[in-house]
Parts: sequence; C-alpha cells; structure tokens
Amino acid sequence: MPACTSIRWYRFFHAFVFLGERSKNGAVLRLPSWQAPDNTLILQAFEWHVPADQRHWLRLQKALPEFKAIGIDHIWIPPGCKGMDPWGNGYDIYDLYDLGEFDQKGAIATKWGTRKELEDLISRAQALDIGVYWDAVLSHKAGADYAERFEAVKVDPEQRTRNVSEPAQISGWVGFDFTGRGNKYSSMKYNWNHFNGVDWDDLRQENAIYKVHAPKKDWAKDVSSEKGNFDYLMFANLDYSNPEVWEDVLNWGAWITTQLPLRGMRLDAAKHFSVDFQRQFVDRVRETATKEFFVIGEYWTGDIRPLVKYLEKMEYKVAAYDVPLVANFSKMSLTRGADLRDVFKDTLVQRKPDCAVTIVENHDTQPGQMLETPVTASFKPVGYALILLRKEGRPCVFYGDLYGIRANVKHPMRPACNGKLPTLLLARKLYAYGEQQDYFDKPNCIGFVRYGNARHPSGLACVISNAGPSQKRIGAVTIDGQGYGVFPVNATAVSVWVHSAAENRDRVQNHQL
Repeated sequence: MPACTSIRWYRFFHAFVFLGERSKNGAVLRLPSWQAPDNTLILQAFEWHVPADQRHWLRLQKALPEFKAIGIDHIWIPPGCKGMDPWGNGYDIYDLYDLGEFDQKGAIATKWGTRKELEDLISRAQALDIGVYWDAVLSHKAGADYAERFEAVKVDPEQRTRNVSEPAQISGWVGFDFTGRGNKYSSMKYNWNHFNGVDWDDLRQENAIYKVHAPKKDWAKDVSSEKGNFDYLMFANLDYSNPEVWEDVLNWGAWITTQLPLRGMRLDAAKHFSVDFQRQFVDRVRETATKEFFVIGEYWTGDIRPLVKYLEKMEYKVAAYDVPLVANFSKMSLTRGADLRDVFKDTLVQRKPDCAVTIVENHDTQPGQMLETPVTASFKPVGYALILLRKEGRPCVFYGDLYGIRANVKHPMRPACNGKLPTLLLARKLYAYGEQQDYFDKPNCIGFVRYGNARHPSGLACVISNAGPSQKRIGAVTIDGQGYGVFPVNATAVSVWVHSAAENRDRVQNHQL
C-alpha cells in the first residue's frame, strides 16, 4: 500500500517544481523575475566556507532580486566587523567599529568586503524591501594588539566555578588600541580590566581557561549554568560588570543602527553573556533603529526548559532558534521508521511558536563545525516542508542548503531537496496561508492542510512520508462527496498539493520531491 493519508479539502493539483538552477560556478540561481507577495522568510546568507575573497557583499547584492523572487524578505548576513585576520568569519571579532573601513589586522576589507560594498548591499536590499539582519558578536574579543600581565586562576573547563590553581600572574592578550582606526567613532580602548577570562597564558605558553583574579571580578551570574557557569566561551571574555564595557557596547548598538538601516539583529552566543545587558542592549538598538526591529538571541541548547527560561528573562523581547526542533530532525533522519508524530515534541515552536525561529541547518550545525547536527539529505525536504509551509514559527533557510557547499570541505553538500528548495520557498510565499488542520494519525505518514485566507484563498495540502514503497504520481486528486480525497506521496518523500484553480499554478510544472 502506498504511504498516504486522507485530507478534507478541495480539489487539488500536484504542482511542485524547481524554478531555477545553479550556475556552473555555484554563484547564481536563475529564477523567475516576478515577485510573490506576503509571508515573511529569512535567509541566512552565508555558510562557514564561503570563499575568503572579500566579494561576498557583492555576491549577495547581485543575488537580491533572485531572493526576492522566491519569497525571501530578510537576509541574515555574517558578522561584518573586523576580525583578527582577513580570512576569519567575524566571530573572531577584533573591532566592533570597523566595518571594513580601516587598515587593521592585515586588510582594510573584512572577509566579506569593504564598508562601501556593505552599504551598497543594504541600500539595494532596501530598494527591494528586503530587510538586513546584523550578526552581533558581543561576548568576547580576539586578536589583541598586545599582552598584559595580571593575576588569574585556572578553572576546571568542565566546571568553571571550581578553581584548580592558586592565583598567579599570567600574560594574556587583552590590550586593544585599534591603532588603524584611532578614536574615530569611539575612543574606548580595552585592557585587562575589561575582561574576566582568557584561554592563553603567554608567559608559560599554556592553554587553559583562566579567570581574572581581582576585586569584584567573577563570571557573570545571569548566563547559562552549563559547565557550572558558561560565561566564558573563547578568546578574551568581556566583563559586563565593568561599566565601561557596558556603556561602550550599548553605544556601539546605537551607533551601528544609525550608520546602517538594519531591520534586525542576531545576538551571537546569547547564553554566554549577561542577560541583563542583553535586555538593555535590545532596548537601546530599538530606540535608534527602525520601529520594527527583529532580534534573535542565539541561545543554543537542545533542552526546551532553559530556552524558555531565557526568553522569560529577556521579557520576550527577542526570538530564539528552535534548537530542540533541529535535534528532532537530526534524530529522526538517522532513525529508520522514526515516528513523525513526535517531530514537534518538546520544541520551541510547540511551546512558544511566536518566539521560534525555525531552521533545518545553519553555519554552526553544518558538517565539520562545533555544533554539527547532521540531518540526512533524504530528510531535508521533510524538515523544510515542516518549517516553511506550516503556520507556526518564523522559518530561516540556510545558504548552504540553497546553493550547496563545495569549497574547503571533505564531503561536499549538494543543494538541499535535490535542488528544489526554491520551489518550497515559493510554495510558502504563494499558498501557505490561513488556518491549519493536522493529520498526524500515522507514525510514518503525516499531513496537514492550510485553508487559505481572503487574499490567498487557495491554501495547500502537504503529505510527508519517511517509510513505505514508492508509487507512480497521478495527475490530480478528486474530492469525494464528503469532502475527502486521498493524496499520494512517494516513499520517504514530500508532496505538496494546491487547488487546480490556484493563482500562479501555471508558473510551475508537475513534480514531486
């Protein structure tokens, strides 16, 4: 028997097709020029191995019309501040105020390009009504200009509240002069007083986690309790109990939102620095930015309880990535015959859907990265259908899934969904509207209906299987007198159906993932 389910709905026609293709150099998608209205969608507009050629802002600017055509309304761009070297992705952050303008750390441009190219990208995005989200790295600094001596204690890396040495003088890289920028934009210089931890003693040439030992110095209390206290993440850890640090970073938030017309921001490593500071920071940037300013706190945990607790402490001023959902996708993709009815169990989109940013993969979970969370290629259509076509959550698509990943990797990744991800994005933009009814009645075959709304009356039906034999696709589904129809789906596949009279249906051809 084919994997299928019965859904009460109108007469549908199977209309699913790839609308573009990758160019030979992997740089461009050829997609339709017309634009579909409504339904917001975020694109993470980079992956870890984007070429370090200082041309990414130019690549993105060229691709903006294509993004708009398939329903992308916002792009989350990588950290655009100067890192510790010209090839870093920006999480090795050196100077918040250098957006590719000053000759520092071996180049004027960042890995992604110059400040002028960044401004041109955002200007072009504005013209297309595509919002730009900034990736703010605020927990640490890297690439210091000089080392200083100060007292510190070693802590147990697995229990950071436990000292494993007596206080001793070390030499840490904590001096930041920003000589290439001088005092432009900010006169703040950093020294050991502005940090509470480092991971390198230059005096002994030793790697460990060192907590600065001085009066009133400690790890922040309002951070994740993992490893006893997860304030320290990497490099030189900023101390937000120091009022100079607090004020300088708040000022930077106001500065960047007046320099660039951003529509949102991602707070990197949100579980590693003060939640109290984060609340004030979000308030500050919203005072100076556009009135609708979306903020995502990257609080990475697969446990729903601390994730919800973080949102509560942030007074729901931010959204968060649904990490438990990513974990469910990974586990199910690696488990033969997993029960699809449990896919949303203990996830943020189940508990707090208005605060959930849903993803299938990102730069940290992609192969070879720190938080690698493998989702098999065969399951990615399932994951994307569940985040793109349903009512709950705010989906974010990964650049590496849209274009594939080929450079500097042992195991290259092809574009997700056999290259048909743009079609799923378009299906969301055109048809994923209105109330939703679930048919989660079988462990290996689930479905749901979106009933449409006044502006988008067509709606859609989606059927998902992670088991069962394949069958031949049929041309159309006829609804019986009671309003039911049988919508087939191939084995381990996704099928999406729209009304035979749906607007724009003639722009796609029959196809099944």
